[in-house]
Amino acid sequence: MPDTIDFKTLFELSPNPYMLLDRELRYVAANEAYLRVTASRREELLGRGIFDAFPHDPEDPNNRSARMLRESFERVLKKHVPDTLALIIYRVPRQTDAGVVVEERYWSATHTPVLDGQGEVAFILQHTVDVTELQRLKQAMRAAEVAREPAVPAEQVEAGILQRARLVQETNTTLDAERRHLRRLFEQAPGFVAFLRGPEHVFELANPAYYQLVGHRDILGRPLPEAIPEVRDQGFIELLDRVFTSGEPVVGRGERLFLQRQPGAPLSEVYVDFVYQPVFETDGTVSGIFAQGHDITEQKRAQDELRRYREHLEELVHERTRALEESESERRQAEAALRQSQKMEAVGKLTGGVAHDFNNLLQVIGGNLQLVLGDVAGNERAQRRLRTAVSAVERGAKLASQLLAFARRQPLEPVAINLGRRVRGMGDLLRRALGEGIEIETVIAGGLWNTFADPNQLENVILNLAINARDAMEGEGKLTIEAGNAMLDDHYAQLHSEVEPGQYVLLAISDTGSGMSPEVMERVFEPFFTTKPEGRGTGLGLSMVYGFVKQTGGHIKIYSEVGHGTTMKIYLPRSLQAEVVATETVTAPVEGGTETILVVEDDPEVRATVVELLTELGYRVLKASDGQSALAVIQSGLHVDLLFTDVVMPGPVRSPDLARRAKALVPDLEVLFTSGYTENAIVHGGRLDAGLSLLSKPYRKEDLARKLRHLLRNRQQRSAAREARAAGVRTAPERPPVPPRSSALRILLVEDDEDIRESVCELLESLGHDVRAVPSAEAAQEVLASGGGLDVLFTDVTLPGMSGVELAQEVLRQRPGLRVIIASGHGAEVTAGAGDALAGAVLLPKPYVLSQIQSALEQPEVSASP
Repeated sequence: MPDTIDFKTLFELSPNPYMLLDRELRYVAANEAYLRVTASRREELLGRGIFDAFPHDPEDPNNRSARMLRESFERVLKKHVPDTLALIIYRVPRQTDAGVVVEERYWSATHTPVLDGQGEVAFILQHTVDVTELQRLKQAMRAAEVAREPAVPAEQVEAGILQRARLVQETNTTLDAERRHLRRLFEQAPGFVAFLRGPEHVFELANPAYYQLVGHRDILGRPLPEAIPEVRDQGFIELLDRVFTSGEPVVGRGERLFLQRQPGAPLSEVYVDFVYQPVFETDGTVSGIFAQGHDITEQKRAQDELRRYREHLEELVHERTRALEESESERRQAEAALRQSQKMEAVGKLTGGVAHDFNNLLQVIGGNLQLVLGDVAGNERAQRRLRTAVSAVERGAKLASQLLAFARRQPLEPVAINLGRRVRGMGDLLRRALGEGIEIETVIAGGLWNTFADPNQLENVILNLAINARDAMEGEGKLTIEAGNAMLDDHYAQLHSEVEPGQYVLLAISDTGSGMSPEVMERVFEPFFTTKPEGRGTGLGLSMVYGFVKQTGGHIKIYSEVGHGTTMKIYLPRSLQAEVVATETVTAPVEGGTETILVVEDDPEVRATVVELLTELGYRVLKASDGQSALAVIQSGLHVDLLFTDVVMPGPVRSPDLARRAKALVPDLEVLFTSGYTENAIVHGGRLDAGLSLLSKPYRKEDLARKLRHLLRNRQQRSAAREARAAGVRTAPERPPVPPRSSALRILLVEDDEDIRESVCELLESLGHDVRAVPSAEAAQEVLASGGGLDVLFTDVTLPGMSGVELAQEVLRQRPGLRVIIASGHGAEVTAGAGDALAGAVLLPKPYVLSQIQSALEQPEVSASP
């Protein structure tokens, strides 16, 4: 370490005799002056005890002189303070012309403790002064007293000699204290200090700050170019040469240099203030250079950072000045935006309520029309008129759906989708809708993020905007659809209060049409506002777009100029989830049943229509006008298989509470909600609450029939599973024989209903197969991605997120020839839209039993295509 090297240098160069003992009084070190006065060699002393090396009188180890010396050492060890022997006679070897002789000499000694980190004495430093000549002078004077009458009393002479000895000792003590003080100043100097001797600039001294500057490396005794080679060609060696040659000091301020402060590390940039001061000898020649300075690197960096901040602050002040100049305009824009937002919110609430009543009316009309269709079988003219009326009901339902979209009350089913893939998939549809006169250009950015939105509603938005653009271009022009990633920052969010800063996926639809004036742009999202001629538009297309974007958590911005076209920019929130591919549409045939359904509807006309529809489908129907009446029916003990309830009802019992309390009384009860307007009862954040089923009004008889059969078949499957477990499937006599282990199949079971999943898993294991059960297609994909063998995919059709049909298609693309079993409560046509992709799949209708499962598993394997 630098301290030890520095200490050794000072220790060795001292003209006074010094030696260092440890606690056992063994030699640890001795300088050259000590070795000269004791005529000793260092290797003979180190490690030996002092009384072994210099016993004074070998014949008497406990002699007086040795005892005085030992007692002084013991006082230092005990009291931890220096101890002085003003005068002691001690025999030591001495170099003479005749050789080395042992003689008694007189000494003055100071013993100083060197403490360790715990405050204990680690070493004793001895500083000795040879006062033999003074003592001999005293003896000579005493001899002279015998020969003549004393002119001065002997006591006075002796006192004078002792006084001189004390003065010498005090001087030595002062010099030692000054040396230690100077050493502390040198070591604790706030700046770096070094002394370089000769024209080669050899390091003789350096303080800790200097070592910290250049890195803790061995520099003492080495010339600067060798000790710190990286300073070559940086100009500092040339400065030292100039100082040594001219004898003139050099001052540097804020000088930059590069140093390697760690072995093997890259060079670090350092800034220093320094002075190179020549050191002159008595004859006027320069013997070396005293280098002193300060490392100002951090100060320089702080100044640079402060300068950058000042420049940045000036830029901010400039920007803020410009912003203040525009603030009045922005304030007016913000007030206008707030008024527009409040107006749109008020209109939204109004349209939501209108849509609810309108949907109820459409349900009554549509339901009765479908009932009448059966009564006029064979009367083609009457059926044609009725179908026309039904078509009008469907158009009215679409109108109500657009109103709900604007009011942000439609129940969305958002999933993670890739916007680029959706846009490309709509190419044929857009070309048919826009006609040959419109050129369509699609620009999809690379690395496009996924977004979280309802795919069906998003496609409606794109189609609506494309049709509006077509009308604005009057059938001829260019439509550009762009998809890319976008970041809306805090500044943008401040200018648009409804925007949350963050990552978005941008959909931009641009046309070369007539454009819009500022007045039109202010009202363009209002329901029923349109600039199209009478009969060519309802004025709800852009209202639906606006409501969908807001309900999805996005942002919409219009850029338009009269005569130059329009760009609609829609920002949808980014999704970090994996993309969910489009679900296949289930087209099962209409099928009724004989179960008991409790209908809860406050509108008597709607209630009567629904009861008649259900009766025609073969169901036994109970009815109630509100939640409290329905709960009384359930509590009466009447058998009910399914509760079909409107979401919005009067009375103290809300429909979600009714469903919860009814299922507590009848755990196996199925619940189906219906509504034309949910009022956030079962839809939150634009999404239907998990685990709930909803049939939106107005609905067709076919939609109602399929939804009911799906729910009731799931119920039947759960009942069959419980009965199988209660009967002890594993020990039943009719249980099929367990196949040998070598023929056991590895089955991946995908079923979201926990009861069905557990029971089917038990049944499959009872057949001796290895089963891995998961609740969703996404979980199944994770299992498949993890590797491992698989013989059979056994999946339900209706799953949260990706459907079972789509999962089966994807798995068969990756693993052709895999056995696939698809369980469904929708009927036999669930795979009809899949074409040849699922030609070898086995359809297992719900409810199914053990024998049907075994039969499905025994179907032959599907050979992979070559």
